[in-house]
Amino acid sequence: MSVTTPRGFRAAGVAAGLKASGAGDVALVVNDGPDAGVAGVFTANRVKAAPVLWTQQVVRGGVVRAVVLNSGGANACTGPAGFQDTHATAEHTAAALTASSPRLMVGAGEVAVCSTGLIGERLPMQKLLPGVRGAVRGLSREGGRPAAEAIMTTDTRPKTTVARGSGWTVGGMAKGAGMLAPAMATMLCVLTTDAVAGPETLDAALRAATRVTFDRVDSDACMSTNDTVLLLASGAAGIEPTAAELTAAVTAACHDLAQQLIADAEGATKQIAIEVAGAADEDDAVEVGRSVARNNLVKTALFGNDPNWGRILAAVGTTAAAFEPDGVDVAVNGIWVCRGGAAAEDRAKVDLTGRDVTIRIDLHAGDAEATIWTTDLSHAYVHENSAYSS
Repeated sequence: MSVTTPRGFRAAGVAAGLKASGAGDVALVVNDGPDAGVAGVFTANRVKAAPVLWTQQVVRGGVVRAVVLNSGGANACTGPAGFQDTHATAEHTAAALTASSPRLMVGAGEVAVCSTGLIGERLPMQKLLPGVRGAVRGLSREGGRPAAEAIMTTDTRPKTTVARGSGWTVGGMAKGAGMLAPAMATMLCVLTTDAVAGPETLDAALRAATRVTFDRVDSDACMSTNDTVLLLASGAAGIEPTAAELTAAVTAACHDLAQQLIADAEGATKQIAIEVAGAADEDDAVEVGRSVARNNLVKTALFGNDPNWGRILAAVGTTAAAFEPDGVDVAVNGIWVCRGGAAAEDRAKVDLTGRDVTIRIDLHAGDAEATIWTTDLSHAYVHENSAYSS
């Protein structure tokens, strides 16, 4: 259940001292396969961290042999010096890998770099680079879980997944518990496959998958500066799936990881699916779902176990989606508390004592639908994001 489940991949996770806790903070994923195709999606935030800018360039080259990731520091808003630190990390990783296994012959332009942690501070390179060397020494087929643990920040548990095709596999790891909002990505994520697939095929599969999974996770409407999702192909299975087969497996892996992210969101006591049906088109459905997911009055009501459908309807009304206000229906956990824009079944029938909540909104304006996943807004979320820097 990790990035090393597909053939042709090794990984490692080590503690380099970037975290005061002494926990793992440097991860490395290496592609040993006959192929080294790559695709990536990145944050749409205009303020992009140095590793995002570097890795965007690397992905455009179409070949990635290694991904080095660190927690304990975002290397964002660090200016030209921060970009040089990223470049130096890639060069150091490439040199260490080549020295350990000359047959790899890795260049810095084939090394993707990802960072996560506090924004605005330089990384302690005197700790990071020895950590990279330690990760190279620790590479193994069993290194997937330590790698997933090493990229955690406020996560309470590592997040890994596997989706199987016919004779080939997709594996993955992700981190993310806060700043989960769309515009790709919503966290750090490395996906691997031993299928035979070139960069264009990988790119199409990844974008199709992230559009309906990670891009619809919206826990707190806060878009990060470092978000990166990478898909690497080793070709070690020797099997070339159809585009549809590859997209289905990548989507399954992304969906699993996205649900793990929302389940581990900072301070959450509710895991909420907002299903929008009857929309004129998919964009309208997404816009309505997103508006409800980001509405603090809705989120706090659900924290208090209050099925306040009036707040939901008010959030729907802030959108530009096509609908008639007196034609909207709303159900909370299967109870249609609103019909035709007015009160319907007794809201006291709604059971909100559990963690899982489903809000279904029917706009009666068409046949399109979409689901957005979010969480409630709790005291614990406010505390976690106000008591200390993260």
